[in-house]
Amino acid sequence: MPAYNVYDAPLGSLIRYFDGTPKPPARFTKKLAAWQSRNGVGRLVRKQPSRERATYTAPASITLHEGNFASGSVILVTVMRTHSVDSHLGFEIVERPKIGMVRVLHPIGDDEELLHLAENREAAELWLAKAGYSRCRLEEITADEVGADVVEGRAAA
Repeated sequence: MPAYNVYDAPLGSLIRYFDGTPKPPARFTKKLAAWQSRNGVGRLVRKQPSRERATYTAPASITLHEGNFASGSVILVTVMRTHSVDSHLGFEIVERPKIGMVRVLHPIGDDEELLHLAENREAAELWLAKAGYSRCRLEEITADEVGADVVEGRAAA
């Protein structure tokens, strides 16, 4: 599936991206590292529409959160990858947020970024109180949103 189809997926969806090549054996460390940079899984945390500047036009893009590196309970590095909808990679929706889950969204300019996907509103409020973000809003996943994805043919396989 091309990246522009994944652009319509709801924030919080688990997205797999791939280049279609087979995984090299572990003994080829450089080839394996290159393959891993073109194949992976991440949670959709941000969608940016195309932007036009006087000298440059940036296509729409998606940002995937691949994971955190932590020491104890302190997150040291967050790994995010941004892909253009013009990307040559293939994309597929592995999992969509379930009904009743709650997104914690933070405004960034005209866009919103998913900070956390909680199982319910109580867990989202608890996470928000611990994390200390301001200007966030909570958005619950409803049956209407999930139903619209199925009707429009965007349901995960």
